[in-house]
Amino acid sequence: MDVAVAASSPLFFSFPAPALSTSSISIPKAALAHNHRHVQAIRHKRTSLPAAISSSPIATATMDCEIELENRKFDLLSAVNDTNRGLAATPDQRSSIEEALVRVESFDAGEPVELDILDGTWRLQYTSAPDVLILFQSAETLPFLQVGQIFQKFECQDKNGQGIVRNVVRWSIPNFLEEHEGATLLVSAKFSVVSKRNIYLEFEEITIQNIKISEELQALIAPALLPRTFLSLQILQFIKTFRFQVPVASPQRRSVGGLYYLSYLDSNMLLGRAVGGGGVFIFTRAHASI
Repeated sequence: MDVAVAASSPLFFSFPAPALSTSSISIPKAALAHNHRHVQAIRHKRTSLPAAISSSPIATATMDCEIELENRKFDLLSAVNDTNRGLAATPDQRSSIEEALVRVESFDAGEPVELDILDGTWRLQYTSAPDVLILFQSAETLPFLQVGQIFQKFECQDKNGQGIVRNVVRWSIPNFLEEHEGATLLVSAKFSVVSKRNIYLEFEEITIQNIKISEELQALIAPALLPRTFLSLQILQFIKTFRFQVPVASPQRRSVGGLYYLSYLDSNMLLGRAVGGGGVFIFTRAHASI
């Protein structure tokens, strides 16, 4: 099958996206607190080791390295905080973020991607990808829709260098859908590891699902104080189970794809760069149900 390499980010490819309104979203305090607790745990581990081990140059150097890494990750998360996931970042902030990002990347340079660590859900904290920022900017201009959290979910249980990645956007329409998470936009892609750090994405389909209508709309469709008719209940059920899919690839259509460089990966942070100048991405581990 012919494959078209898109000059776009690995989170979204260039397709007509709806203008979505996004309120300012900062990094959850839990993400910053996690790094602080990790540093404290490493320091406690160091002080609780037997004297013969704790005084070992190798053990001391290893723990110092772990503490330095966690400090750099904390600095990176602090730098991107209050930038509205990159939309509100100034040129000076972008420069500082790039420097902080490179400082973290240096700890993991050259190591191959570990799929068992990559597997799972990651929450977007920051991006400089133009196509994603245009989405955010459109949202600010047309604020009648809301954008909640954005996730990237990797499914790579096969451990064979291939898997599926699902880009998830939680969005809503005020008064019609539940706030911030009234519906889900899903962009699915296959991925394959093509080198130690590069994965190739082949986008497959766009889906709108998980419609959660507001209590106000439910009351309008099927008033709670009146006998709910079979038709009104059927309408509610139809909305809740509605699923709209648009295939991206087909035998008659070239598949959209692109390279994604995973520049850093550990159990709680994922850094990526879209090959070809598509921007950088900063994710932290999430435990959301998608």
